[in-house]
Amino acid sequence: MSGNIGLLSDTLAAAKAENRAALIAYLPAGFPTVDGGIAAVKAVFEGGADIVEVGLPHSDPVLDGPVIQTADDIALRGGVKIADVLRTVREAYEATGKAVLVMTYWNPIDRYGVERFTAELAEAGGAGCILPDLPVQESAVWREHADKHGLATVFVVAPSSKDARLATITEAGSGFVYAASLMGVTGTRTSVGLEAQDLVVRTRATTDLPICVGLGVSNAEHAAEVAGFADGVIVGSAFVKRMLDAPDAAAGLVAVRELAGELAEGVRKR
Repeated sequence: MSGNIGLLSDTLAAAKAENRAALIAYLPAGFPTVDGGIAAVKAVFEGGADIVEVGLPHSDPVLDGPVIQTADDIALRGGVKIADVLRTVREAYEATGKAVLVMTYWNPIDRYGVERFTAELAEAGGAGCILPDLPVQESAVWREHADKHGLATVFVVAPSSKDARLATITEAGSGFVYAASLMGVTGTRTSVGLEAQDLVVRTRATTDLPICVGLGVSNAEHAAEVAGFADGVIVGSAFVKRMLDAPDAAAGLVAVRELAGELAEGVRKR
């Protein structure tokens, strides 16, 4: 079975045709439980997210700040496995028909097996993978199998990336480019900053791929700001924090559904 890179591209193109940015939500699998995580992904889609990144919890998430680290720790202590991540993708895709990616560090895939992981992600209806710590120059095997199975390979660029490096990264990637709005780890911030806009301008000069901005976006105002210059707005920590702060699982689902609705309005006010 082929993966859903086409659905991902169509979703981003449809948002562009509506003269808005796409809303991309991030939630870790297995948080607060596997079933609870699946329900949360469905809830953010119901609220208005166009695309969801399902995080594969990791014991040393170098790109992630304390909020997502806390959620990952809860998931790992709950015994989450790669099979649970794939189940999350499958059930979310089958319930909504929308594009679902996996965001993961490289080590779990390397241990699981690249061919096995790409085949199973495609079979689950996944659209691709965001791989924040896989160097482009070491990605040929991954990209070969991802291409074979119809999966996007999304690489991360940062404000520190030189123009030549941006060109190398964007040439190797597919689906979209993940532009990290600032140097540092994930987490909500008071503003997104001009670095993100400059990075998008520089990245756009190297590729026709959509460019989606993440790290620091936490409310409708931020979403509207980023939607003014990016093709997609990525929000993670704000969703996870809503669930962490909720008094129970049901309240958490209400909270993330509401946040998705607020952010969906934001990306339409570019």
